[in-house]
Amino acid sequence: MLIGTVVLAGLALGLCAVLVLTDRLLPAGKDPVTDRIESLLPRIQCAQCGYAGCRPYARAIAAGEADINRCPPGGEETVRQLAELLGREAVALDTTLGSANMNRVARIDEHNCIGCNRCVPVCPVDAIVGVQQTIHAVIAAHCTGCELCLAHCPVDCIDLVARDA
Repeated sequence: MLIGTVVLAGLALGLCAVLVLTDRLLPAGKDPVTDRIESLLPRIQCAQCGYAGCRPYARAIAAGEADINRCPPGGEETVRQLAELLGREAVALDTTLGSANMNRVARIDEHNCIGCNRCVPVCPVDAIVGVQQTIHAVIAAHCTGCELCLAHCPVDCIDLVARDA
């Protein structure tokens, strides 16, 4: 029994050493172009571009599968920076995707909120708090103004207001 325990412990230590060496010696498969593209995006994970977040959108841009003008929160400045980075012509921002703006935050009218909870799961940054059948609220410091909650409110009690209002 003791021999078996020693053999298994030795095998575990040996495999651990192999994993550590592999991690240090082999590249992690990072894509520097995708990393640079993602660094220019606002990284608020609003999904308005049609991708699950900023990293998938950056991958699609790097692969030539997506245009550089699909980020409403980034606006024209992000389009310009992406064009410069990639050596492409800057194009106008695609306004059909929404008009998210980091200068605005969601505000829930507590008199009209019915506590349906439909806004909570669509918020990509968990800025909306509340549980079923209670009034919900927005943590303004976390809200990115992505507008995703607006379409899910059945009583239209969510508005976007200036961040300092």
